[in-house]
Amino acid sequence: MQKSFLISVVVPVFNAEKYIARCIRSIKAQNIPKKNYEIIVIDDGSTDNSGKEIAKQKSSNIKIIKNKKNLGLPSSLNIGIKAAVGMYVVRVDADDWVHKNFLDILANFLFINKKLDAVACDYWVSNKNEINLKVQNCEKKPIGCGIMFRMQNLLEIGLYNENFKFAEEEALRKEFLKKYSITRIPLSLYHYRHHEKNRSKNKKKVREYSKKLK
Repeated sequence: MQKSFLISVVVPVFNAEKYIARCIRSIKAQNIPKKNYEIIVIDDGSTDNSGKEIAKQKSSNIKIIKNKKNLGLPSSLNIGIKAAVGMYVVRVDADDWVHKNFLDILANFLFINKKLDAVACDYWVSNKNEINLKVQNCEKKPIGCGIMFRMQNLLEIGLYNENFKFAEEEALRKEFLKKYSITRIPLSLYHYRHHEKNRSKNKKKVREYSKKLK
């Protein structure tokens, strides 16, 4: 019989061998019981040692999905969400990490406040060596991670638009906000790592897909 988890954490991975272990360790170190959350790692056809690093983090609440070929970020995220069994779902990217109270605080906000559709926390911008540089307000500088959604709301809007290989979070947010809202939690519980291979650094592609939204 399938376990019923309260929270599903979706972690998409593509060639993140340097960072994925740190990411998963931070999720495994949450201050809530393992039975209350699952970690779904989607290896999107990585060609480096990401798979080996993921395997080292084996745990009873980790589910690993391997795409036979690289499908792209939005497709991988949708695969992870469809495999999830939680009431709440949150995305954590493979090169980032989270505070030990990350899941506890976000889930409690949704559990206590039944009228909230989704909650997002502020985040630290950190460099590749994990030195924190500055805190960003998640409303003024939104990112695609660190937002906990009610699962039924995501399913209702049709998940990520797989045509948006870049700016996928902008497309999802635009669709979500047509019907629902995202509430800010002014606590910096997420660490957004900046490094030379961030997808967001491909500004030409980001602009190209952002224009499609307008």
